[in-house]
Amino acid sequence: MTDNARENDYLWDGSGEPDAEIVRLEDLLARYRHTGTPPALPPRKTSPPRRFGGHAALQVLVTAASVTLVAAAAWFAHMVRPPGWNVQSLAGAPIVAGAPIDGAALLPVGKTMTTDASSRARMDVGTIGVVDVEPNSRVRLIASRLGQQRMSLDHGQIRALIWAPPGRFFVNTPSSTAIDLGCVYTLKVDERGWGQLLVEVGWVAFQDGGRESFIPKDAMCATRPGVGPGTPCYRDALPGVADALTILDFAPTRDVRRAAALDTVLAQSRPKDALTLWHLLSRGTAAERERVYDRLASLVPPPPGVTREAVLRGDRRALDAWWNALGLDSAAWWRIWKRKW
Repeated sequence: MTDNARENDYLWDGSGEPDAEIVRLEDLLARYRHTGTPPALPPRKTSPPRRFGGHAALQVLVTAASVTLVAAAAWFAHMVRPPGWNVQSLAGAPIVAGAPIDGAALLPVGKTMTTDASSRARMDVGTIGVVDVEPNSRVRLIASRLGQQRMSLDHGQIRALIWAPPGRFFVNTPSSTAIDLGCVYTLKVDERGWGQLLVEVGWVAFQDGGRESFIPKDAMCATRPGVGPGTPCYRDALPGVADALTILDFAPTRDVRRAAALDTVLAQSRPKDALTLWHLLSRGTAAERERVYDRLASLVPPPPGVTREAVLRGDRRALDAWWNALGLDSAAWWRIWKRKW
């Protein structure tokens, strides 16, 4: 037997000649050696093997088949159920798809709900929010599918509370589409199709064709058929601003009141009203836009690289860069979300 073999025997069973280094380690670790008696382990309990006879096996198969059938029936019921929103009467008897209700009902896609002077209703917007429909209103459900919930407000008033990611909830009006960006807002439309949107929380985009308005918390925006969304302003805007914006947004460019209206807006603008002035950079006549540029530059100087020439010719990158300098939010997220629709 070789020396290595004798040393290995010592490691395994204590026989043979130990290596000097092993002896040294044993001396160092001797005080940690266990000297007591190991506790006895309890006997292991074993269950007899389970045997499935023909009857037991059949029960297992029947149970599995029942579960499968229940799941299939639930899936089928979900698939054949017409897409729509659940509606609950809050007052009176709203008319849903042509029938009055006094409790719960389903508003199918393509159908209308109306409320009279004494009725109100609440609609579940899929799983992403709720919409309260106020008296004397008419709404219609346009789409209800994954990624898009869309309704129209023909006239009346709604209050929407949405907790979905941006760009999932849309409200069409006779003049603009309100695009939810995660918010709470009130929207009303009169019999002429004139609308007004007020944001309580978050942001809403108002859009019609290439005309866009971005409305943050505590701001409002009007809209008119044939024009689209107007210029947003904060609801605490100084006296005369909201009326002046109505003229600038919806009166013809030859209207003699426009000069005085612009004077009011520029004179009454505070630093926070840069929101309003930024929107006016893309509207009105060339002479009006020049005056707006000068006033906005005095409140929030344009960032490096943004020139007067680029802004006045409507360069999108220049306008977005200046928007980003207003301290409101980045314009990039709106461009990204918009590409997904």
